[in-house]
Amino acid sequence: MLLALAAATMPVATVQVAFDRTGEVQVRTSGLANVETGRPVTADDPVRIASISKLVTAIGVMRLVEQGVLDLDADVSAQLGWRLRNPAYPDKPITLRLLLSHRSSLTDAGGYLLTLDDRLQDKLAEPKVWDGQHPPGSFFRYTNLNFPVVAAVMERATGERFDRLMQRLVLQPLALDACFNWTTCSPASKSQAVVLYDQGKAVRDDPGFVAGCPVTPARNGSCDLATWRAGTNGSHFSPQGGLRISMRGLAKIGRLLLGDGAVDGVRLLLPASMTLLTTPEWTFNGSNGVQNEEAEGGVRAGGFNCRYGLAVSFTATPLPACRDDPVGDGRPRIGHAGEAYGLRSGLWVDRAGGTGIAYFATNVPVEPGAHSALTRTEELLAK
Repeated sequence: MLLALAAATMPVATVQVAFDRTGEVQVRTSGLANVETGRPVTADDPVRIASISKLVTAIGVMRLVEQGVLDLDADVSAQLGWRLRNPAYPDKPITLRLLLSHRSSLTDAGGYLLTLDDRLQDKLAEPKVWDGQHPPGSFFRYTNLNFPVVAAVMERATGERFDRLMQRLVLQPLALDACFNWTTCSPASKSQAVVLYDQGKAVRDDPGFVAGCPVTPARNGSCDLATWRAGTNGSHFSPQGGLRISMRGLAKIGRLLLGDGAVDGVRLLLPASMTLLTTPEWTFNGSNGVQNEEAEGGVRAGGFNCRYGLAVSFTATPLPACRDDPVGDGRPRIGHAGEAYGLRSGLWVDRAGGTGIAYFATNVPVEPGAHSALTRTEELLAK
């Protein structure tokens, strides 16, 4: 009873990995990866990091841009094989740059979780998924649905399944035992999965979930990945939030950002691509976007999003109404936050200072932060 009470009011597990350009400088862990088995959490345990997945997806996009396979500023309709338009603005093309920077005019009002047998084209034909008040390119609205579209474009351009494509482009070159939606992680990695808890209850990634269907099943309950067709769905492998990776692995992604596209002798991105990733595409001016994430309410309301790039957040924006500094020291950082199923996660990199931190906590209590729009738990872990 006491364990259940504690689990409902405080994090079940926390992991922090601080790093610089050369490697890890400090690792801290506490709590349990699995309450039922009593397994302590470690920095090597993979966890569903939620929206930080978007940043890793963007790294995959930039590799394809470097190879000339994709163009950030081309109308994605050509790759999708059907015309993608906001019905209120039929003359405004939608590009990867707009999708990655949440300025496409898509919204999450109609949902973004598609079943195995759904078609993305049908979802995007629903009027409620579009912002009819702002044309593409004019307004920032954090929208998960952008990323199934990005994944569909990547699949159509390469003919490869998104999860396998991300292995080839990002995860394998960096020697990371990580995966999108558990499909390509090793058995050893799956056995170390961190269970996600919310209000003291297991809600995601328990052993039964990890061993089950890795995607949202079809409407009839079937789970046949052989039905996959390039670009038809785009959401199968959760490009917006489904990456499972350890904090040691996420710290390596952070060191890639510190290393201008190279880490541990591996050149993954050219410096020119890093310049694109580390430059804001949007800055809040008081009326050109929605500052909070996803649900437009709750603990992230009130100034978290003030600058955003190609799936990269920028912190410590020196503008009124901005509460986007989880560390609280005024130093600008790049990275991303994650929030889902009771988890909070973060990757924040100080490129000028050459330092960074990767962290997560499960079963996070909804306690507002002292100096940012993130939770108090996130502020403590970000330091």
